[in-house]
Amino acid sequence: MTQFEHANITVPNIDAATAFLLNAAPDFRIKADKTPDGAHRWAHIGNANCYFALQEPQEMSSSKDTRSPYLNIGINHIGLIVEDLDKIQQKLLALGYEQNGEIMQEKHGRHLYFYDKAHFEWELVEYSSDKEEERYFYE
Repeated sequence: MTQFEHANITVPNIDAATAFLLNAAPDFRIKADKTPDGAHRWAHIGNANCYFALQEPQEMSSSKDTRSPYLNIGINHIGLIVEDLDKIQQKLLALGYEQNGEIMQEKHGRHLYFYDKAHFEWELVEYSSDKEEERYFYE
């Protein structure tokens, strides 16, 4: 069986992405956060089964994101399956995170979008079924 292990992404700010992930995914931890001599900082944030390999742009002064999400090639958002979406939503709002839209209800799940403090978008998904055909209903 194939399963997701990690995604290596360049984020606007490692600290902003790390803080968001640790608050949105209570089972995540900082697995590594390194700045090797002569190299750029990187971090791995996740759990025993998967993680995000984060790095910042190497040239911050020329790294303004000029693309239009959902129109240009690139990551639009990353989705995380969570438990208790309402609790996480309230926690993130209390911490000052920006919610993008309202909770979207589907037959066997709900999802919601948030921006981290560097304005990178994350989707939080809560399912009410373990059945693949109910979780991923494409109509």
